[in-house]
Amino acid sequence: MPLTQAEKAAVVTIWAKVATQADAIGAESLERLFFSYPQTKTYFPHFDLSPGSAQLRGHGSKVMHAVGEAVKHVDDIQGALAKLSELHAYILRVDPVNFKLLSHCILCSLAARYPSDFTPEVHAAWDKFLSSVSSVLTEKYR
Repeated sequence: MPLTQAEKAAVVTIWAKVATQADAIGAESLERLFFSYPQTKTYFPHFDLSPGSAQLRGHGSKVMHAVGEAVKHVDDIQGALAKLSELHAYILRVDPVNFKLLSHCILCSLAARYPSDFTPEVHAAWDKFLSSVSSVLTEKYR
């Protein structure tokens, strides 16, 4: 189900704040992912996954850059993330459920950092947006 204009506006508004701290939020979200869902670490055997490591920060930056691209192209998330979808499906072979787990961790990080801005409506908009991102990233598996 596509995002409404109000949901798109909520996503873009929060992203304006997130963009200034995207790298830190990305790293924090990955730390949450690896702590809460340790099985996801299997995709990163070559990474130093300790909190604050350079590799964790670097990958967190990549994750949030992709989220930023999806925000920027909210009307064509599929086109914006097509190459990333292929990479994760055909080369990295990431289990699709992990995108949903990471989306949840991103939501938690955003809610923790922006409690007064993260109203129930904004939360619902971001949840729907990240679900769309997850769907795009898993469409090559079908």
